[in-house]
Amino acid sequence: MVIDLSFESTKTHQRLLSELDLSHLTATQKASFIGRLESGFEPLFTQLYPLYGNCFDLYYHLKVLLQSFADFQKKKRPVQIKDNSEFWFESNKNVGIAVYVDLLADDLGSLIDKIPYFESLGINYLHLMPLYSAPEGNSDGGYAISDYRTVSPNLGTNKDLKDLASALHKKSIRMVLDFVFNHTSDEHRWAEAAKQGDKEFQGYYYFMDEQEASEYNQTVREIFPQIRRGSFTHYPELNSHVWTTFNSFQWDLNYSNPAVFVAVVEEMLHLILNGCDVLRLDALAFVWKEKGTVCENLPKAHNLIKAFKACLDIAAPKVVFKSEAIVHPDEVNKYIGADECTLSYNPLMMALLWESLATRQTQLLYQSLERSFQIPEHTTWINYIRCHDDIGWLWDDAISDRLGINGYGHRHFLNQFYTGQFEGAFAAGVPFQENPVNGDCRVCGTLASLAGVEKAVAQNDPVLLDHAIKRIRVLNGINFSMPGIPLLYQGDDLGVLNNDDYLADPAKEEDSRWVHRKKLTGKDFALAEDPTTPQGQIAKLIRDMIQIRKGNTIFAAQEFELITLNSGHLFAFKRRSANKTLVVVANMSEHLIQLTAPLSEHLGQDSAYNLLSNENIDLLALEKIQPLDILWLTNAE
Repeated sequence: MVIDLSFESTKTHQRLLSELDLSHLTATQKASFIGRLESGFEPLFTQLYPLYGNCFDLYYHLKVLLQSFADFQKKKRPVQIKDNSEFWFESNKNVGIAVYVDLLADDLGSLIDKIPYFESLGINYLHLMPLYSAPEGNSDGGYAISDYRTVSPNLGTNKDLKDLASALHKKSIRMVLDFVFNHTSDEHRWAEAAKQGDKEFQGYYYFMDEQEASEYNQTVREIFPQIRRGSFTHYPELNSHVWTTFNSFQWDLNYSNPAVFVAVVEEMLHLILNGCDVLRLDALAFVWKEKGTVCENLPKAHNLIKAFKACLDIAAPKVVFKSEAIVHPDEVNKYIGADECTLSYNPLMMALLWESLATRQTQLLYQSLERSFQIPEHTTWINYIRCHDDIGWLWDDAISDRLGINGYGHRHFLNQFYTGQFEGAFAAGVPFQENPVNGDCRVCGTLASLAGVEKAVAQNDPVLLDHAIKRIRVLNGINFSMPGIPLLYQGDDLGVLNNDDYLADPAKEEDSRWVHRKKLTGKDFALAEDPTTPQGQIAKLIRDMIQIRKGNTIFAAQEFELITLNSGHLFAFKRRSANKTLVVVANMSEHLIQLTAPLSEHLGQDSAYNLLSNENIDLLALEKIQPLDILWLTNAE
């Protein structure tokens, strides 16, 4: 029998509404909530039914969920941001930075003192890396959460976080928090109850015998093979294996249990009460499991995320989701949409910009973006060059095959190149999680070290240093001019180099990502203020680009087109608004590149204004692109 979901949704909505306690809401709150519930219940029901339609207690869980939404309306949140525009994320004013609270400041209170720095830099989107209670020692950088409702004591209190949110909002800076919903730490109260034999909470996770775990391991991929083989951890005292995709202390949540969905939504609402404007969905590709599959990017994962988004639309419609899907490009795009994730990291562009710098060729970048860059209207990429994580080379092998590039061999080359093991390589990166079976690994390092500053300084070579700083200029020049929100990573705005202090810490020594998670000091800021240092040059070029971007509405243009020029060393694109055009041209090589046709054909006029050099240019006379140069060309002033 075919189920009429629309009819069943309407019937269920009416029954549930009659059973909800809304007596504590004001007339305005009640009317607003009922209106959102009326429009949002069917999208929620439609996504939950494929997941839990066979659960006899689904109606009960829906009632608990809706009552949580109603109760949420009465709870006080920090001062809200003044900008209420629905599509705020499309503005050219947006520039973000991701920081660890205790690596940029000491705690949440002292981070408030950094707001003037964010303002001077031009930041209005601040992503705070995980800051909730986590296990002592190794906690996967805070991504093993022991309590979503308690700020880690070394960072402050929940009140400190709310005070920070209020202070940021008063300066029109949005606050971004992580929503780590694939797993909890094994110290979370749910996991502790499960360890004690509580059947209800054992149902929150995946407990299974060795044979069943082995069956799953046949098809799932290993994420941290240097730490643990397979995706399960055996607990002899429980006579069971527990699903742990990442680390043994991170227990995967079992979303086939509707009680888990409801419980995690309630944790999500608590995060929102602390004042966040964006929730980053961590590891969202892994949230749904089915035997005989890779347990990544499954269709029901999308049902689940759309259900979470429907909850947002009913309870807290101003908050948006950001997707963290570091997977195949075709799969990344599937998470982006008005009914799923409004914002999404752009890992493909990040990885292929580094690939282009290593090869000095842009064909793989062009063809990959041509296929994967376009996303639905009123959604936006989060473009970045570096982040807290490693670099993985996740392009579509079908595209590299067409270009005559062997995917396996090319990834091996890039790993060798960026870890300094390839002769002539400029980079000083560090390998991460090398797989002993297939040799696969990823790369860690700061922007400056990967771009060549570290090696150039060590060799006291001014030519290499000049090239390194120009690479950083090219990368940022592309990042700040592509459609989307450009996101800096802490320290890259200061030109910091790799730091190996983590090797002396037993809790961090096996995780090379800490090489680019440096505690920033007064010296780092002082170096960045000195124009005679590499750090000072890097800091200035980044500040200059941010100010140009924020001062020109062409960087908000939604019309985008890749431009193919005559050289495989060049990368170019065009953005258009009603009366403005921006043409960006980047030379990814250390060589002078001759143009065979004038750029005027792309701008529609013979002269242009270069926003980066602040000068008018005769496009008919522009015959060469300088080594490692980037042009931001717009209509002549």
